[in-house]
Amino acid sequence: MSQEEHQSLAQGEDASGDDYVVIARRYRPQIFADLIGQQHIAAALEAAIATNRVGHAYLFTGARGVGKTSAARIFASALNAPQDDAEVTEIREAIFRGEDLDVLEIDGASNRGIDDIRELRSNVNIRPSRSRFKIYIIDEVHMLTRDAFNALLKTLEEPPKHVKFIFCTTEPNKIPITVLSRCQRFDFAGIESESIVTRLRQIAEAEGADIDDDAIQLLARRADGSMRDGQSLLEQLIAFTSERIFATTVHHMLGTAESTRLLTMARRFSTHDAAGLLEDLDTAIHEGVDVGNLLEQLLGIFRDCMMAQAGCGSETFISTATGDEAEKVKDIANQLGMEPVLAILQILQQALGNMRFSTQRRSIAEVALVRGAQLEGLEQLSTLIARLEGAPSDCSQGSTAAAARSPKESGAKKKSAEGSLLAAVKNQSQHPPKSAPVAGGEADTAVPPAAAEEPSVDEPNSASKEGILTAANAQEIWTDALTKVSDSIRANAGKSESIVASAENALTVTFAESCSFSKSLCERPDNARKIENAVSEVAGTRVRLTFTISSQSSGETPRNERPVSRKEKLSTVAENPMVKQAQKLFGARPTTIH
Repeated sequence: MSQEEHQSLAQGEDASGDDYVVIARRYRPQIFADLIGQQHIAAALEAAIATNRVGHAYLFTGARGVGKTSAARIFASALNAPQDDAEVTEIREAIFRGEDLDVLEIDGASNRGIDDIRELRSNVNIRPSRSRFKIYIIDEVHMLTRDAFNALLKTLEEPPKHVKFIFCTTEPNKIPITVLSRCQRFDFAGIESESIVTRLRQIAEAEGADIDDDAIQLLARRADGSMRDGQSLLEQLIAFTSERIFATTVHHMLGTAESTRLLTMARRFSTHDAAGLLEDLDTAIHEGVDVGNLLEQLLGIFRDCMMAQAGCGSETFISTATGDEAEKVKDIANQLGMEPVLAILQILQQALGNMRFSTQRRSIAEVALVRGAQLEGLEQLSTLIARLEGAPSDCSQGSTAAAARSPKESGAKKKSAEGSLLAAVKNQSQHPPKSAPVAGGEADTAVPPAAAEEPSVDEPNSASKEGILTAANAQEIWTDALTKVSDSIRANAGKSESIVASAENALTVTFAESCSFSKSLCERPDNARKIENAVSEVAGTRVRLTFTISSQSSGETPRNERPVSRKEKLSTVAENPMVKQAQKLFGARPTTIH
């Protein structure tokens, strides 16, 4: 709809009565071309009408103020008033006023009971009075009760040919799947800020308001994808003053902070200036800025900092209006780094959540600002943690000097270096990490789990000086390797019947039929990996393991042996040291074997 048509419509509605009609209603779209930001849906609905493939039930979903109910009215108008003669025009106007007898708009929140739906079902068989279809538009349909939905199902699936249903909702997840499956669903996206800016500028010109471009940009960003929210804010702003409207006017009306103050506060985070942040907060509050709005704006600034650190361009920023502000955001992001930016985002988000349930909103905001300003050394801390969790590079490469050292000397130096790293991490963090107890009673706080589970295989020991696995040393390597695994794994792997070097760098571990349960435990991925790593460490080369059952006992149960009962398996599990410890601590007992 053109600007002149909107202006004439607004004047017509104003002249028809003494009551003032809000901008969101006066400038409501009345044809598919007016649906800003929903061109894909408009094209689909127009194509359905053009090809005579109109369904009997439609579901329009999306956030508030994106055009769901307007699209429903436009669709109903296109179905019942497709031409331009006088009678059709009167029908179209009645539809948009909500007064047409054949297009019934129902509020799902106030007509949500089963009795309301029963009344609807009794009326659907009545043919339309003057139009082609009787159309039911149910807004906020998710508010219907479960019984009401169930009562509607049959009518919704097989309505009379002259009946169409259009449902609108902001929460489609609350609609039963049985209803969703009977509707054609269209999801309305949030409207882009630039589209909202263009539309608000047209309305401002039609209303004769003198408004600055920066002010319109602020309104569009504040609308957050909702055209109706943007129009309501514009109307509030026009009523706020009759003079030229600038960005400062918008900030005063909305209780938000100016971009210069936000960028100044964001920069104070990078310089760890907690006192400056608290002073800025105090000044902003005295200027009428809402504390919650201020934190939300800072959250948007650091969101843009995160995008900048991730390598995105300024076109992805949502909290900056000019190119100069975008460059300042990038500069702040480079000074902070990704880890501090993410930490500040978490602090601000947590503070905003806490403020919803507290009357001490200012104190919560002050604590969040101070915590964010005291974030120091996060990059160094993450580096230390990464080095602590991973094996040192000189050990993984297996240099000549490392190979020449004895295993005991290498292990001692490795523990000393990792102990120094752990001490550094303790000094950097306010909450030092606690070492977890090791099964079997042994604890080594200096050696990280990754180092214990992924031993180096480049340093041969006495079991295999040349790093060659042979039939002669296979049993010796296996025995030494079992000393490097936990007690529970050692107890089950030690029940093996024979160890054979089946191929180059490959061992076949054979169990008797009676020990099949121990074999299955050893074959579990975690246990098999730990055993294979221990064998590879002892052998000085990567060794592959294969677990089998003795062929002598396969097929039939030996005469002198019998199948292992469930009770005996439970008894074997109960002998595991870790299970004994659990029984001692919690009074538990094994009941099921997986």
